[in-house]
Amino acid sequence: MSNLITADALHTLIVSGASVRLLDVRWRLDKPDGRADHHAAHLPGAVYVDLDTELARPGDPAEGRHPVPSHEQLQDGARRWGLRNGDTVVAYDDNGSVAAARAWWLLRRTGVDIRVLDGGLGAWRAAGLPIESGDVTPEAGDVVLEASAEGELSIDEAAGLPEHGVLLDVRVAERYRGETEPVDPIAGHIPGAVNLPAAGNIAADGTLQGLDALRASFASVGIEPGTEVAAYCGSGVNAAHTALALAEIGIDAKLYSGSWSAWSNTPGRPVATGAEPEGEREAQ
Repeated sequence: MSNLITADALHTLIVSGASVRLLDVRWRLDKPDGRADHHAAHLPGAVYVDLDTELARPGDPAEGRHPVPSHEQLQDGARRWGLRNGDTVVAYDDNGSVAAARAWWLLRRTGVDIRVLDGGLGAWRAAGLPIESGDVTPEAGDVVLEASAEGELSIDEAAGLPEHGVLLDVRVAERYRGETEPVDPIAGHIPGAVNLPAAGNIAADGTLQGLDALRASFASVGIEPGTEVAAYCGSGVNAAHTALALAEIGIDAKLYSGSWSAWSNTPGRPVATGAEPEGEREAQ
């Protein structure tokens, strides 16, 4: 079954009376707080989810910029969003489903039936479907999330993966090559990682690329069914979108959620620069 849902299919599900909970996860690196945008326009009944404080937690720099929330924090958040056991949950945003994929990745491993609205708010608007404004405060839910760290790599596991699988760096090529680093303290990439920017998985209209295009893209860096693969980015957000894209073609990817922000803040970890996976090595 697809992890995506179209705007028309979601609307049909809602009007059928199914128990559907909508999560508005609007977040961008240049505009992390999406509350004002949510207040101005959102899908009917959608609850705003703050990526920085509810889909992440404060942490030491060596844990990265978006450490995975504790089980208790995520469950508290899910109950605040009104989630109940058995609900169908749909996450969306207005930026290619990048932030929505973070909610998908965190919640699906806890047993939640969650999908991502393909094309996000733009697709919903393009379909001529209703929009609301104002704040949404749902009745508290009582969902019980399964405690799971499934699909997550430690820093040591990420370092060793290139020896027997594919470690994907999904940041833009300039950051991978170490030519620029606008956020983290050191430029470069994890030695052995190959570069495949997450933006390439998104079509011009904000939907996910077609399955054939995704298969060809991942195959170009050696990823086929059966390949052990994990993704990282700057802080574990874009990497979740790559995991979503891989899931759509039947490949279960893991995440190094600490990503480059954790690696570059951990003394002693080697740094590679240049276009090749091993690159020119430097010691931190």
